[in-house]
Amino acid sequence: MSASTFRVERAILATRHTQSDTRAPQRAVAPRYPSLTTTVPKEFVHRASIAEVMLTDWERLDEEHFTVTAQLPRLHGFFATLDGYHDPLLVAETIRQAGLLLAHAEFGVPLGHKFLMWDLAVDITPSRLRLGAAPASVVIEITCSDIKRRGKNLAGLHFDAVIHRDGQRAATGGATFTCTSPAVYQRLRAPRIGDDGVTPIPLTSPTAPQNVGRLSPTDVVLSPLPASDRWQLRVDTRHPVLFDHPVDHVPGMVLLEAARQATVAFLGRDCLPVGITSEFTRYAELDAPCLIEACALPPCPQGRERVLVTGRQDGTVVFTSAVTVAPAAP
Repeated sequence: MSASTFRVERAILATRHTQSDTRAPQRAVAPRYPSLTTTVPKEFVHRASIAEVMLTDWERLDEEHFTVTAQLPRLHGFFATLDGYHDPLLVAETIRQAGLLLAHAEFGVPLGHKFLMWDLAVDITPSRLRLGAAPASVVIEITCSDIKRRGKNLAGLHFDAVIHRDGQRAATGGATFTCTSPAVYQRLRAPRIGDDGVTPIPLTSPTAPQNVGRLSPTDVVLSPLPASDRWQLRVDTRHPVLFDHPVDHVPGMVLLEAARQATVAFLGRDCLPVGITSEFTRYAELDAPCLIEACALPPCPQGRERVLVTGRQDGTVVFTSAVTVAPAAP
């Protein structure tokens, strides 16, 4: 068991009466509870809010293989349940957190280092991600590959994840990231953000929530444009989940949510994503409009539809997401 599970024997002051009726403090040891569950440190997964931490523990199997455990809540403030299923983007966020956790806890990347996610993929088996009578406890098998180092320090890696629930495979996924020191990151980003940080563009109006599978305008990340297959990315840096802490660019999970919402709007119906494969080619900046476009891809077997969502900023592609959705209900 790794250091993620914090088992503490706390000394508790107890009192007992003496013959002189004075109270002499005595120390008693509280019982240990080795099976209690806690989340991993929020700093390991780059979250400011403990409520946004999905991971509960991890264990090294060998130099490239690890096991991570997590819990998916039945109700989340942003990753909403979809037709009785856990949100696939919640699974994607859990995979993202697993990579960060292992980078810090097992590969020695110092806290404060900066990460760049180059790709992230998730495929789910919906029947094994149904909501139950309790939060879903899952076990994630992680295999790391293409491990790159700069001297003794980790420079980046790719990892594949297999998620099991109740002993059955519920989802697969993976991601590739690189990491660098704060000083190097500052030099790389200085031409764009300067010494005083970056000022986001003014917040634009949301697309109608019902058109993108949302209930609240606050959670909409698309703004309407005249074309039916194009939108402007709506970046609300005050959003408590999508912008859990201050950043100098648009987080990857915001782009994934934009891909999901664009897919719903493009298909004209609520739909359950069963697969999302995304590539991030450059930073999506906060101070320039980002155009989101959607087009149809050839369909998959079993009647599944596929949509390609592309984000462009200053005429350059910043990300692409191929979104596969379950067939429409008859």
